[in-house]
Amino acid sequence: MTFSEVELWNEIKNGKLMGYDFDRQIPIGNFIVDFYCKDLKLAIENDGITHEDEKTFLNDKIRQEELETMGVAFLRFDALLVINKVEAVVREIRNWIERFESKHEQVHLLFEKEQNKYTHPFPSREGMHSHSTSLFEEAL
Repeated sequence: MTFSEVELWNEIKNGKLMGYDFDRQIPIGNFIVDFYCKDLKLAIENDGITHEDEKTFLNDKIRQEELETMGVAFLRFDALLVINKVEAVVREIRNWIERFESKHEQVHLLFEKEQNKYTHPFPSREGMHSHSTSLFEEAL
């Protein structure tokens, strides 16, 4: 790992970042990403000076687009930013996670609301019948 990768890894490993488990150098499809969280489907790339080369830049773009078609989200950070302001990088990752959790909570609530539309607020006829029978039998 490069120095900047070590810096970032020390901040996100072992569930340090909001309890999420990140792995490093994870293969996804035909590619390897620097860091990946399976639960978030989030890849984090730490781009050093070699990524400034035009050919590498284009390859990164194609690679990222292909992985995004698999549902993987990407965050990219410049290696110098990681080295000089790792706390800002971690804050940006934390903000992304909070937006992700909020969006998934909204989807969950919409799903519950949709499910409740099809749930009848009254007991089934079978339940009402047995209840009515019990009341009738008690009256006798």
